[in-house]
Amino acid sequence: MQDFIYSDQLCFRYININVPVNYEQITDGSLTIYAREVVHKSNIDKNLPWLVYLQGGPGFAAPRPEANSGWLKTALKYYRVLLLDQRGTGASSAITHQTLAGKTAEQQAEYLTHFRADNIVRDAEQLRQYLGIKQWALLGQSFGGFCALHYLSFYPQSLSRVFITGGIPSITATADEVYQATYKRVADKNKAFFKRFASAQQQCNAIAEYLSKNQTYLPNGQLFTVEQFQTWGITLGGTGGDLAMYYALEDAFVDIEGQQQLNYNFLNTMLNQQSYQTNPIYAILHEAIYCQQQASEWSAERVRSQYPQYQYQPGKDVSFTGEMVYPWMFDQMTCLQPLREAAHLLAQKKDWPQLYCAQQLANNTVPVAAAVYVEDMYVEYHYSCETLALLSNAKSWQTNQYEHNGLRVDGEHILEQLIALADML
Repeated sequence: MQDFIYSDQLCFRYININVPVNYEQITDGSLTIYAREVVHKSNIDKNLPWLVYLQGGPGFAAPRPEANSGWLKTALKYYRVLLLDQRGTGASSAITHQTLAGKTAEQQAEYLTHFRADNIVRDAEQLRQYLGIKQWALLGQSFGGFCALHYLSFYPQSLSRVFITGGIPSITATADEVYQATYKRVADKNKAFFKRFASAQQQCNAIAEYLSKNQTYLPNGQLFTVEQFQTWGITLGGTGGDLAMYYALEDAFVDIEGQQQLNYNFLNTMLNQQSYQTNPIYAILHEAIYCQQQASEWSAERVRSQYPQYQYQPGKDVSFTGEMVYPWMFDQMTCLQPLREAAHLLAQKKDWPQLYCAQQLANNTVPVAAAVYVEDMYVEYHYSCETLALLSNAKSWQTNQYEHNGLRVDGEHILEQLIALADML
């Protein structure tokens, strides 16, 4: 480990360890796992307990803190915080179309099977043992909560407490069942958006019509399609997302010698919304996070056919989709195209291992405190309640005050609430 780096009120230390790509076949190569220890300067010499932050996604690195603020400010009152870059993200042997370029499609697919929650948790266990920590607490946001449920299922003896925000999954629902629920949530968000901003529907229809009639390219040279435009609806699941979309729509068109064209600034916004390109795990393993002993078979694409409002037809109102991944993304999106064959192979994979143990969760003794967002567009409230009913020694704070990104919006308050809940267990 490096010595601490001091920055204003915070102190940082970087930790790197090597772990197997495949814990079942340790000769299959290794990965570098990177984590950042953060402690408040006033606590640098105190023997505080540890808290591991598990980032949402899958496929995104841990945050790089710039100040003592948000949820981190609360956490640092009580803990030394470990910000873990989950395998394949950030500085932990990052996966991109570039790093996978030297592998065949079959090799890519086999390699990517090792980047789900089960191995993320195994990596965390390797870090815990390396640091000589008997137990630590977890804070899991969104997909990080899925990882926390796996941790509770298979390594509960390593945990002192667990805090989860917007991340209590069903432990039994198939990908099809998840998308049947979330498509309905997305429909509700569409309705609310177009009701709040009366002119937005007309503007969105105009954009979709323009794209259907004109070849339009994003700043990276990628052909921009109606389907891609519809995926912008993922933004509707976060506090402030609808307003940001409305502002972007205001100047979506620019007049060029009497002809309307899509504004470069708007097109750049659309490109920046396609995080699948820079974080391909988010696309290629998104459906796999729901799979246990079954294949996804492009679930979101199949289930979408049950909801005709998401099928764009010229002359009719366009609707946005949400946090769904479709096979056409690997045909249209520049940085996903090299992973097309691997994505299709993974969509057919049936032997995904179990992620959760219902019996262990029913007998859980680790205090668990969860913030559950009633109108969450990403993680279905009904399924969260079902899992919480099974999970022993858990308390939940169920609220419609926040959207899925509540921890980012008001993390200081939310974490204080969860700590108070855990104190009651």
